[in-house]
Amino acid sequence: MEENNGGVKQSEIDLRVVLEIIRKNIIPIILVTVLFGAAFYVYSRYFVTKQYQASAMLIVNNNSSTTVVNNTEITAAQSLADLYAILIKSDTVLNPVLEDENLKEQYPMHNSMTYEKLRDSLSVSSVDSTQIISVSMKSTDMFYARDVLASLIKTAPDGIMEMVEAGTVSSFTDSKIDNNGKPVSPNSRRIAIIGALLGFVIALAIAFLRELTNNTFKTEDDIAKSLGIPLLGMIPAVDTKEFNKNV
Repeated sequence: MEENNGGVKQSEIDLRVVLEIIRKNIIPIILVTVLFGAAFYVYSRYFVTKQYQASAMLIVNNNSSTTVVNNTEITAAQSLADLYAILIKSDTVLNPVLEDENLKEQYPMHNSMTYEKLRDSLSVSSVDSTQIISVSMKSTDMFYARDVLASLIKTAPDGIMEMVEAGTVSSFTDSKIDNNGKPVSPNSRRIAIIGALLGFVIALAIAFLRELTNNTFKTEDDIAKSLGIPLLGMIPAVDTKEFNKNV
C-alpha cells in the first residue's frame, strides 16, 4: 500500500514539473502555435490549387413485367445500382464523354483529358444502399466539372445497357455545382487547425527537451531536489571592484 502511495506522489510531482515547464514557456508555445496555424492557412489559401465539385444522380429500375413494386423488385434494383456504380467508371461509359465534341470545343483542357484522369476525378456510389446512384466530379474548373457530368449522365445509360441487359437507368437530377460554387478543397480551416496542433507539439517538445538537457541549478530548490540534501547556506556573489574599493 505504501508503494502505491509513493507512485501516486511521484505522479503528482511529475505532473507539477510538466505544468511548470508549460507555464515557463507558455508565451513561446502560443506564438509558435499561432505562427504555424497562420502559415498553414496562408499556404492552403493562396498556394494550393483549388478544387470544385459538381454532382448528379441516376436512378435504377428493375426490368419486370409486373406493375406492382414490392420488396423483391426494390432489392433487385438496389443490387443493380451497386453494379452500375462500378460500370460507370468503365471505358465503355467514359469514352463517349471523352469524345464529346462540345466539351472539346468549349474547354481546351478536355482535349488533354485521358480515361485514367477522368476516372480518377469521378466518385460514384449508391446512396445508402438505395436505387439512387450519386456521381460527382472534382476539377479546377467548376463549369467544366458540371458539363462533363451532364454529358456523362446523358450517355451513361446506353453504355451500361450495352454491358448489362438488365434493368434500366436514367438521370434523377441534373448536373449541378456543389457547395454554392465554393471550393471543396483545400479546407483552409482544417489545414490551419492541423498546422496549429503541429506547431503546439513542436514547441512543447522543444520546451521539454531544453528543460531535460539543462543541467544547471537556477534556484536553491533545484539544488536541494537534485542532491536530496538540505541547503545549509548561500555564498553571495561579490563584486570585486566594489570589494577592493571598500577594503
